[in-house]
Amino acid sequence: MRKSSKHPITLAALLLCAIAGGAASAQDAKPAAAASPAAAPAAAAPAAAQTKGFTPPGQSKNTEIDSIAVVVNDDVITRRELAERVTVTLARMKAQNIQPPSVADLQRQILERMIVERAQLQMAQEMGVRVDDTMLDRAIGRIAEQQKLSVQQLRDQIEKEGTPFASFREEIREEIISSRLKEHEVDAKIQISEAEVDSFLAAQQAAAAEQHEMNIAQILVRIPENATPDVIAQRQKRAEEVMRQLRTGADFAKVAATYSDATDALQGGAVGWRQADRIPPLFAEALEKIQPGQVTPVMKSVSGFHILKLVEKRTLAQAQAEAAVEQTHARHILLKVTPTTTAADAKRKLAELKERLDNKSATFEELARLYSTDESSKKGGDLGWLYPGDTLPEFEKAMNDLKPGDVSGVVETSFGYHLIQVVERKSEDMSRDKKRNEARLALRERKSAEAGEDFLREVRDRAYVEYRGDDLKASN
Repeated sequence: MRKSSKHPITLAALLLCAIAGGAASAQDAKPAAAASPAAAPAAAAPAAAQTKGFTPPGQSKNTEIDSIAVVVNDDVITRRELAERVTVTLARMKAQNIQPPSVADLQRQILERMIVERAQLQMAQEMGVRVDDTMLDRAIGRIAEQQKLSVQQLRDQIEKEGTPFASFREEIREEIISSRLKEHEVDAKIQISEAEVDSFLAAQQAAAAEQHEMNIAQILVRIPENATPDVIAQRQKRAEEVMRQLRTGADFAKVAATYSDATDALQGGAVGWRQADRIPPLFAEALEKIQPGQVTPVMKSVSGFHILKLVEKRTLAQAQAEAAVEQTHARHILLKVTPTTTAADAKRKLAELKERLDNKSATFEELARLYSTDESSKKGGDLGWLYPGDTLPEFEKAMNDLKPGDVSGVVETSFGYHLIQVVERKSEDMSRDKKRNEARLALRERKSAEAGEDFLREVRDRAYVEYRGDDLKASN
């Protein structure tokens, strides 16, 4: 299977898509149902609990926080949950040396984030997207490995930063689920034509000989879907107020944490390093006109009003001649775990299919067409020619251990369970093909970033949201 970010551990979270995500579809995803506002539930609030470290507006320090803060479709966010998230976020911002905004602004930012997260998780649940504890343990193990830590060392570091490890685990679970939902609803629908690749490569050749990349941060003032001219004018006024504060010397990270509607707001708006050709043209052109430490003017896109800061800029090393690359032509049979197919069922069925292959009573291609549960079944399980790194680590390791013609035993990945057959291998200079693949990936990353923001906006705007309390309404 081909492979398709909240801490100083942020780097690890950014790697989650490669660790546990999929490329073409969310695991066990059912056809997406159109989201529709749900009636507010009449369910009672969770059991009372005392929350330390933060007191929402309107509450005294000795008040038990057990009431509903916001209704999101058919679920609720309680004041206790909100208070806990604020406490954890303050600890993280302190660990990252980010000056926090006022309590009211921080609460507004976090509550909005929780609303979007809750709406996404509800959609994912409806589609059957799940991450069990075994899969979660593997993902956290890989995060620790990426950080060159043991799981216990990772746990100690997370808890030292002020986050209970159980909360961190659930955060990673939700990130994986959200990633798979995006893959199914956004990434799988992105199409890159050969003409687009040709144009991209031509533009690269015509560009300045010395390419560079930029470390950027952003502030986004979101425009709701189907917003009226009055609402758009209000959002523009808010963006202009943000720009006024920046021009008078306000700290960008603090302003981002206070005003930005982007998912990276509480990381000071940090986006990170991006190659110039992987930044949407509207933003790239504005960034080219400023120097490190400066900010762009307010820019308007379909998502809202943007202000970008150029943090750093650096040149890329001259590309070296690409060495010969070994490719593997492989097939597979995939059985996914679903509400009707358990892991034991999938492994048992694949063992039966392997026995049939060993007895030569059927061909791999025939069985893949009959039993495989992904799109490759139509081609007899054919995955085409694969480069190193194209597949998940477990899949690639098993594949690399096979000789041409061999069939693996049952292999488990985050997609499900596989039988793998290596058809043939070749080793040659694949520089032209690799350049086209890299161009295709750059185009896909650009489109995915734009479409991902639109998707989150749609999820938020389609959700039924009811605030319980004037203090919450005022901040939102």
